Amino acid sequence: MSKLDLYKVFCKVAKSSSFSQAAKDLYMTQPAVSQAIMQLERELDTRLFTRTPKGVSLTNEGSLLYEYANSAMNLIHVGEEKILEFKNLTTGELKIGVGDTISRYFLLPYLEAFHNRYPNIKFKIVNGTTLEICGIIKSGEVDIGVCNFPLADPALETRPCMDIQDIFVCGEKFTELLSAPVSLEEVAQHPLIFLETKSNSRRYVEDYMLSQGIKISPDFELGSHHLLLEFAKINLGVACVTKEFSREFLDKGVVHEVQLTQEIPKRSIGVCFLKSVSLSPASMKFVEILESRELNQ
Repeated sequence: MSKLDLYKVFCKVAKSSSFSQAAKDLYMTQPAVSQAIMQLERELDTRLFTRTPKGVSLTNEGSLLYEYANSAMNLIHVGEEKILEFKNLTTGELKIGVGDTISRYFLLPYLEAFHNRYPNIKFKIVNGTTLEICGIIKSGEVDIGVCNFPLADPALETRPCMDIQDIFVCGEKFTELLSAPVSLEEVAQHPLIFLETKSNSRRYVEDYMLSQGIKISPDFELGSHHLLLEFAKINLGVACVTKEFSREFLDKGVVHEVQLTQEIPKRSIGVCFLKSVSLSPASMKFVEILESRELNQ
């Protein structure tokens, strides 16, 4: 068997934790699967699986190898799919990594426009933080990511699509913050409501405040932008939110923007993808729609 075939067998056994199940999935005999694993272990001079009465489990060395082999197999699979759909967009799948907030407030109209134009292209949407999205792009699980910038990753090409503004909002209880513009130092003296630390949006604002000599210790750290607004609405503190994604709450007057003496610098939302892998036709068309901000059907 070729080295590629050996790794295909290895990944299938690792996923199923069973030689017999892997043999069924690969339409091979169980002895052939066992022989393939033995051959790979000989070539690597490393034991990859521990045999048990219930099946097999990866050794530490096997787990390390699987992390890389599985990513490689996913990328190969992506490459094969892109060849098949190269000529037209009558079939195929567009796999996008995106966070819940960006999906809700930014991405939906573009998904609708693309679907109306190419109805036979299926969508696979994977939710995650910006850091998680970068990881699944590199592993080949998604074609593109739509996430918060700035994003510094040499393996990814980044293209900004929309500028956004970080602001602070509060409820009626914090009227002293609403009568006149206030400094970030004054805002930081109140109970703060921020996204959790792994959020790229949180890190951006926190880094900017640190650059101004302001260290924060939020009273509430949440995993949802919508919850930030809800917590501010019931006067639990002053929330750091994205202005463009808070229009509904601001327009209804249930939360109020805190006017700052110096605005937090704007950042952007954008699309990113691997530099080393060509985009599929479906991905290329979707990126074009995002960049042109084109919503016409």
